[in-house]
Amino acid sequence: MIRAVSLGLVCCASWLLWSNHYTLLLLACGAGSCLLVVLIVRRMEVLDEEGVPLHLTPRLALYLPWLTWALLRANIDVALRILRPGPPIAPRMLRVRPGQRTSLGRAIYANSITLTPGTLTCDADGEEFTVHALTREAAEELEAGGMDRRARSLEGPAD
Repeated sequence: MIRAVSLGLVCCASWLLWSNHYTLLLLACGAGSCLLVVLIVRRMEVLDEEGVPLHLTPRLALYLPWLTWALLRANIDVALRILRPGPPIAPRMLRVRPGQRTSLGRAIYANSITLTPGTLTCDADGEEFTVHALTREAAEELEAGGMDRRARSLEGPAD
């Protein structure tokens, strides 16, 4: 029940934030659509730890600011490489072994890589990811494992 309520609250908050319409009719339509989403998700039986990962919420407060900073740095790096011909690009494909224990953790890590400009997760087979890196520095940073450690910390300590 707590997962259904939290999903409904997140849906409502997202709808209010993105719609920016506060008339009675639109608020009622928004609440109705959020309720419909919760009912569909409940009927699909995906209101579980993976579908609504409430256990990640406290650790996201540390991960999201770090990820935002990494995305900002990568955006600036890629923009400078486009605007100035000086810094070279050196595209390469590399294989990265994720350290996450769960499929949700691996999905978060793979998506974090893809969100970062200059890197793209091309294949994720569970045991290793195939990643395209635009630059040597991006590949080295990924191989160093900083993002992997941060994404692994979302899962909490090993049981």
